[in-house]
Amino acid sequence: MTQFNETELTEAVVRSFDQTPDPRAKFLLQELVKSLHDYVSKTGLTFAEWEYAIDFLTRTGQKCTDTRQEFILLSDVLGVSMLVDAVNHREREGATQTTVLGPFYVGEHKVTAHGTDISPNNQTGERMFVQSRVTDLDGKPLANVPVDVWHADDDGFYDSQKPNYDEVGASARARFITDSDGRFFFRTILPCSYPIPTDGPVGEMIVQTNRHPMRPAHVHFLVNAKGYEPLITHVFMDGDKYLDSDVVFGVKDDLVAKVEPRNDLELPDGSKANGRWHLMTYEFHLKPGGGMAPKPLGTKAEEHA
Repeated sequence: MTQFNETELTEAVVRSFDQTPDPRAKFLLQELVKSLHDYVSKTGLTFAEWEYAIDFLTRTGQKCTDTRQEFILLSDVLGVSMLVDAVNHREREGATQTTVLGPFYVGEHKVTAHGTDISPNNQTGERMFVQSRVTDLDGKPLANVPVDVWHADDDGFYDSQKPNYDEVGASARARFITDSDGRFFFRTILPCSYPIPTDGPVGEMIVQTNRHPMRPAHVHFLVNAKGYEPLITHVFMDGDKYLDSDVVFGVKDDLVAKVEPRNDLELPDGSKANGRWHLMTYEFHLKPGGGMAPKPLGTKAEEHA
C-alpha cells in the first residue's frame, strides 16, 4: 500500500493522472506536479508561506476585470511570459522579434485611416509620426494586413486605466490596414516610460522585493497577416533609461528604434506640423506559418483580432 508521505506522495499524485485521455494534458499535469512538489521539498515551505501564496493568488484573480488582467501581469514580472514567448519563437529566420502581449490589449481596435492622429485629445504630449511597413522575409510588401497599435500616454497610463474609460472610449489605440506597398502610418504622441500597476498583489510583490516597477517607453504592435505567424511585439524608444532593466524583461535589441526629433514644417504624409515632432520608422518582417492571434480583453469572442 502506498504511503502518502514525503517519499512516496509525489509519485502517487503523478500516477493519478495516468488515465488522462489527452497525452499532452497528461504530460503537462504530471510535470507540473513534479515541479510543484520539488519546490515545496526544496524550500521546506511552511504553512504560513503556503497560506500566503494561496491568498496572493486569490487576490490576483479578484483583481482581474474585463479590462485588467492581473495574472498576465504576474506572468510578465516573473519572466514567464517572455520564456513562453522564447520557447515558441526559437527560429526567427530574419523575422521581426517577438515580445510580450502585456495586460493592456483591450477593447475594440477600430479600423482607422492612415495618417490619423490616434491621440487627438492629448494636448501635453510631444507629437510623433509613425511610418511603418509590413513585408515577408524576402522584403515583398504585404497588403491588406490588419495591424493593431496601442500605447500609454505621456503620463504613463493606458486608456483602460483611466476612470472615465467607459465614457470616453479608446485613445492611443487603433487598427490600420496596410496599403498595396505594405505601408501604414499614423500620428500620435511620444510615449514615455511608465510603472506597471502597483495597486494590486503583483505591485505589492514588486514593492516588497525592492524591484522597480518601470517599463521603457514603447508602442505595441500586433500584425496578423493570413498565411503568416501572428506577430506580437513592441517598438522601444532608443535611449530610454529602463531599456536594460524592463520590469517584464521584454526588450530585445532589434526592437529598439531611433526616434528622431524633427523641426520640419510638414510631416511625411504632407500634413502640416505644429512645432517640434518626432519620427519613428520601423519595418516588420513576417514569418510564413499560421496560428491564432489573441483577442483583446473585453471583446466578444467572434471579433477578429
